[in-house]
Amino acid sequence: MPILPRTAPSRAALSPFVCHACQQSLRRFSVTPTRRRAPPPPPPSGYAHLTSRRLISLAGPDAPKFLHGIITQSVIDEPSTSGNRHRHNAPRHITTATTPNAPGFYSGFLNATGRVLHDVFVYRDTLGVSGVEAADGEAFVIEVDADQVETLAKHIKRYKLRSKLSFRILDEGECAAWQVWDDSSLTSTSTPSTRLSQLKDSIVLTDTRAPGMGYRVLRRGKADGLDLDLEKSDDDAYRIRRYLLGVAEGQVEIPREQALPLESNMDVSGGIDFRKGCYVGQELTIRTRHRGVVRKRILPCLLYPSSPPPQRLEYRPYVAEGEEQISADDIPSSLSIGRDGTKGRSAGTWLRGVGNIGLALCRLQIMTDIELPGETAAKAPFNPDTDEFIVKWGADEEGVGGQSVKIKAFVPEWLRERLRETSNSASAH
Repeated sequence: MPILPRTAPSRAALSPFVCHACQQSLRRFSVTPTRRRAPPPPPPSGYAHLTSRRLISLAGPDAPKFLHGIITQSVIDEPSTSGNRHRHNAPRHITTATTPNAPGFYSGFLNATGRVLHDVFVYRDTLGVSGVEAADGEAFVIEVDADQVETLAKHIKRYKLRSKLSFRILDEGECAAWQVWDDSSLTSTSTPSTRLSQLKDSIVLTDTRAPGMGYRVLRRGKADGLDLDLEKSDDDAYRIRRYLLGVAEGQVEIPREQALPLESNMDVSGGIDFRKGCYVGQELTIRTRHRGVVRKRILPCLLYPSSPPPQRLEYRPYVAEGEEQISADDIPSSLSIGRDGTKGRSAGTWLRGVGNIGLALCRLQIMTDIELPGETAAKAPFNPDTDEFIVKWGADEEGVGGQSVKIKAFVPEWLRERLRETSNSASAH
């Protein structure tokens, strides 16, 4: 008689013997013994080598014009119809390559339908890392998500055609990207910019995406460290600071060919010049700016175990309930966010996190108190005293089992202020 392997009954087969209440309940937290240790809170002042970023050099006589036509920021100066030069019309928190002595800027590559391909920093290559002889202003270094560097190189090759330029992916030992921040500089007489200006073989760029982000530094050579009187930290500390400020970066947080630049806050982070000439993806971006309404934006979020919802956005390594713990790293990306206790329209999409914080693409009128001009909230408007939201994952096909955690979105003050500026600017025109 053959011996058949023993199989465990499925959850569906056992469901008739499980009470209805147990079937509907969700196990909120679980312990994962092999989980990576959660990073500690970042230091108030420090610097970090950005291992999550890679570099591409691009140089040649046609390099400025080529870049100008495929990214969202201005690279060359364009005369306006009024006779004034283009840069004088840029919003005050935007830095472009046409700004006098600008070392670089934040920008993005879009596809033809206006979706984000890559969020990047572009630097003027004053270090000569390209290894190609180029006139002043004809060499650049593009910083991109490390996992996307090959994809961006293929994108550049696709559009290069007969342009007189050369490009290549830089080896990790040739040049490295760093982030520097110093919250204590608010009360210090020696500002970070003063100290950073003394660094050798470096390009220093103010990170304009949000106040408090600090400075981007491109340093030639191996990533041994920076000669600064600040604590050396790591990419995790930088990531936590980004989340607390609500700044998304890379194609996990700004999904390639899915995310819209305005929903990703690229407009209020100085990544888009709305007055420049034609570029790939411009049509939808301009139309949304002038005729549409941005109903969703990426916001910082806090995970918590139970009511009441927290009032402050503070980082902790884990979300804890008794002896059981969960980290935002355990939550899969692209999960739908819903109202707790009710069914209906999705309130947003979870993107990525660490510890008890992360980023999510949130419907502003459902998850926040932001009011959109000319819009009325679907169903009931947001009520901070009663509305709670939840993320669920891991349930079976019948919706039984799995895990869940509550989530609250926060609107940083810098984002509120820039949205007001944008709204006032649009109404003035």
